[in-house]
Amino acid sequence: MSSSAPQETGRQRLWSVDEHLADVLAAIRPLEPIELQLLDAQGCVLVEDVTVPVALPPFDNSSMDGYAVRVADVQGASEEFPAVLTVIGDVAAGSGELPTVGPGQSARIMTGAPLPPGAEAVVPVEWTDGGTGGGAASGMTPASAAPEGAAGEVRVHRAAEARAHVRARGSDVQAGDLALAAGTVLGPPQIALLAAIGRGTVRVRPRPRVVVLSTGSELVQPGEPLAAGTIYDSNSFALAAAARDAGAIAYRVGAVSDDADTLRATIEDQLIRADLLVTTGGVSVGAYDVVKEALTSVGGSGVSGVSGGSGGSGGSGEEDVQGGGVDFRKLAMQPGKPQGFGSIGPDHTPLLALPGNPVSSYVSFELFVRPAIRALMGLPDVNRPSVRAELKADKALGSPAGRRQFLRGKYDAGSGTVSPVGGSGSHLIAALAHADSLMVVPEDVTSVEPGAELEVILLG
Repeated sequence: MSSSAPQETGRQRLWSVDEHLADVLAAIRPLEPIELQLLDAQGCVLVEDVTVPVALPPFDNSSMDGYAVRVADVQGASEEFPAVLTVIGDVAAGSGELPTVGPGQSARIMTGAPLPPGAEAVVPVEWTDGGTGGGAASGMTPASAAPEGAAGEVRVHRAAEARAHVRARGSDVQAGDLALAAGTVLGPPQIALLAAIGRGTVRVRPRPRVVVLSTGSELVQPGEPLAAGTIYDSNSFALAAAARDAGAIAYRVGAVSDDADTLRATIEDQLIRADLLVTTGGVSVGAYDVVKEALTSVGGSGVSGVSGGSGGSGGSGEEDVQGGGVDFRKLAMQPGKPQGFGSIGPDHTPLLALPGNPVSSYVSFELFVRPAIRALMGLPDVNRPSVRAELKADKALGSPAGRRQFLRGKYDAGSGTVSPVGGSGSHLIAALAHADSLMVVPEDVTSVEPGAELEVILLG
């Protein structure tokens, strides 16, 4: 998406989407690395290369339940003329002392058990009579039902080549190999590898702690009865869930009334557990939009303004409405025109103030808050993936001149098309719930005809 030139609306400058995002990201620094237990590190970004201390697997082992044998002893074996071998013992996974397999001998062996000395291959139990003296076995006799020391004879009905059904030592990774490179996001497979090579802890950038709070005296918590003029608080739930989806640890604060002192006290209380604060509502120009008022003195002398943003635009100056350490701006976008950004408190905690309309709030999160969270995690790619798709619609889509519009859409990867979902209203939550993408209409486009190509931001 290309940046549009700054516009003026009276004394207040109109920021482009790209300028605002660049300003946010310029002020974000990745969190300091810490050492975490493996499960606590899930979803975090590795900050060091991890090498393999020991080969994996650390010893030759069986990939089947069966019998460890010498190749020469089962050469030419068939059901009509089976090879009859003496069973000298059991080898289970975790076995320490191993029997030595000599000529004419075999050892019962379980999947994952070490290959005993003298053995050259494993024949699956289905290729044998299982030591019963009958036909082909369908499984191993339980250890509790096996003869003492698993002695006796087994008839092998098929020959085996050397190393058959044997997992070689180091066939997964060798000692000294690079297991995981710095910058890797630790998901379940990566956690499994770390555990398999014996790592109990790992050094990562932690998942950011994001505090989400919504403002408005009209907001009621879900599950409580609605009084006249009230609505349920959906924004804090949506944004907390979105923060988790982005990789953060999210703390949702119940809706705060339209009182500057209450909001200020709530924000100050939350600073202790926040790497990032996100508010929704109260950033417009209404008489009860109290976020700007509350943020003029939150954190006392610890309040800090934002450092200069992209293109020398900065976060200060007469064109911006000042809110202590937070700049309140108007952006050339729809929905989500009013935005706030800054840092507050003694630790200069980043704060993004989003508009209160549900769709405006969610779109703003995807465009600005999600990248901030990903930047805190130290990820190089902070944005959602985007594709080009053909508009599939019954009529042209209108868009206001000079505004970058984000419309809800349903993307079909098979046909490479995208279809509108619902209208352009910033209150249409139901349409948002059925969308999987955002269709982007550039600032200089006022109408998009069916069949035209659009940029599409994929949300799933």
